[in-house]
Amino acid sequence: MSLGKSELLNRIEKFFFRDIHEKIFIGTASDRYAGWLGQIYTPELYAGKITRRTKRIGKEKLVEEILPVESVREYFEHFRILEIDFTFYSLLLDERGNPTRIFRTLVEYARYFNNKGFVILKVPQVIFARKLYRDGNFVDNDEYLDVETFVRRFYDPALKILGESLKGFIFEQEYQRKTDRVSSEELAEELNGFFKEIPEDFRYHVEFRTAEYLSKPLFEVLKKYGVGQVFSHWTWLPRLRLQFRTSGGKFFNSGKTCIVRLMTPRGIRYEDAYIKAYPFNKLVEDMIDQSMIDDTIEIMNRGINEGIDVNVIINNRAGGNAPMIARMIAGKFVSLNQVI
Repeated sequence: MSLGKSELLNRIEKFFFRDIHEKIFIGTASDRYAGWLGQIYTPELYAGKITRRTKRIGKEKLVEEILPVESVREYFEHFRILEIDFTFYSLLLDERGNPTRIFRTLVEYARYFNNKGFVILKVPQVIFARKLYRDGNFVDNDEYLDVETFVRRFYDPALKILGESLKGFIFEQEYQRKTDRVSSEELAEELNGFFKEIPEDFRYHVEFRTAEYLSKPLFEVLKKYGVGQVFSHWTWLPRLRLQFRTSGGKFFNSGKTCIVRLMTPRGIRYEDAYIKAYPFNKLVEDMIDQSMIDDTIEIMNRGINEGIDVNVIINNRAGGNAPMIARMIAGKFVSLNQVI
């Protein structure tokens, strides 16, 4: 039974986002942040279970507090979708076909889904990055667009672990500096060869972090294979509305699904955004770009009108606290729209 607008707004105020619209899936990039205690997570459930780790960001050392994996059960009481980012850093199987640490973590996550939510996986950077950062330098990636590596060591095991919970794959390509950048036509040819050979799947989405690659040759490849364009609010990309208009206002994904990722404020580097947002327990007002909120809602409404599932993925770095950004977006969306 659908909820009335006032009841929806009341639930949104308490960080419940599952019911705002059947076509809207609001979630976050990563989870388990102790900064979300009292919002998403019940503090007494995790007493004595929080672990701490030191993370170096630029010249700073920050101590992160992390909840146990079991907290994902409570996460899905609030959200319908979760982007799992840790798969970006490692394949699921090693060269001999043995499970990696990331494989085992993903299996542990899957134990707690209970058919309540969906997952978007980031494809390992070793598959889609032209260059990798190693020992202080960017070096050529020998496994760039390697079909066998993708299928055997990531795609197949991911399907076995997650089953019907798996809603999407994000292929994120790193920002390409002008001196290292190939033409849009050359990249389009490379991606055409890759998507031609990997298993056909309606859950693929590509995020280009180079504005110059938001171009017709690459959009044609996405359209040809039914691969979605990720609309990303990120450091060096134009605002979301312009990204959508550049592609002709089209949704390319053959599964009628769209992904919007709210990552960092435009013009602010990862390290600076991370330090400013830390410890992720409150909004940082001067990080919030109102156009990010408005453009996201515009894409949400456009998707609904065209029968598209719109997945809005929010990172703490976009404004300090992902649940509170979600509340801003969901509250404004419901206030502006008729409840369906």
